[in-house]
Amino acid sequence: MIDYFFAQYKDYSTLMVSLELIAIFFGLSSVWFAKKDNILVFPTGLVSTSIYAYLLWQWELLGDSMINVYYFVMSVYGWYHWTRKKGDEVEFPISWTTRKDKGYSMVIFVATIIFVVLVYLYFGKFTTWYSYVDTLLTAIFFVGMWLMAKRKIENWIFWIIGDFISIPLYFAKGYTFTSLQYIIFTIIAFYGYLEWKKTLNSSPKQELQK
Repeated sequence: MIDYFFAQYKDYSTLMVSLELIAIFFGLSSVWFAKKDNILVFPTGLVSTSIYAYLLWQWELLGDSMINVYYFVMSVYGWYHWTRKKGDEVEFPISWTTRKDKGYSMVIFVATIIFVVLVYLYFGKFTTWYSYVDTLLTAIFFVGMWLMAKRKIENWIFWIIGDFISIPLYFAKGYTFTSLQYIIFTIIAFYGYLEWKKTLNSSPKQELQK
C-alpha cells in the first residue's frame, strides 16, 4: 500500500521532496487562516505559492504553475486590501458578491481559459488529459483567489470545486503528498464557507448588501 501511494518519490531528490512538504505546510496554514478570516492567510500563502510555482513548472503543469504566480501577486494585493480601514472600522469586511463582481469573475474565468490554452498550444503540452483539466482548474482558481482577495464569501465555492478536482489530478500525476493536501483543503474550504456565512448572518449591515 505504501509503495502504491509513494513509490514515485524514490526517484525524487531530497530537496524536491522537502520543498513539496514545506509548501504543503504553509499552504494548509494559509487555508486555515483564511477560514478564520485572519490576515496571516497572505504571508503564509506567499511562501507556499512561491515554492509551488517552481515545483509545478518542473512537473510540467504549466497552468497550475501560473496559478501560483498569480496567487503570489494576489496575496500581496489581498494583504493590502484586507488591512485597509476607515477610522477604526475595516473598510472591506466579508461580503457577498455584487452583480459587478460576478461580471468580473466571468471575464477572469473566460480570459484565463483562453490564455492557458494559448500557453499550452505554444509549448505543445496538450498531450494528456491532465493538461485539459489543468486548464479548467486554472480558471476556477483564478476566480477563487480574486474573490478571496476581495473578501467575498463565494470564493469558498470556487475553492471547494477546484480542490475536489485537484485530488485525483495530483494523485494520477504521482504527487501523493499534494493530492492528500487537496483532500484537507476541500474539507477546510467547506467549513470556511460555513464560518464566513455565519459571520455574515450575524451582521445585518452586510446582509443588506447581499
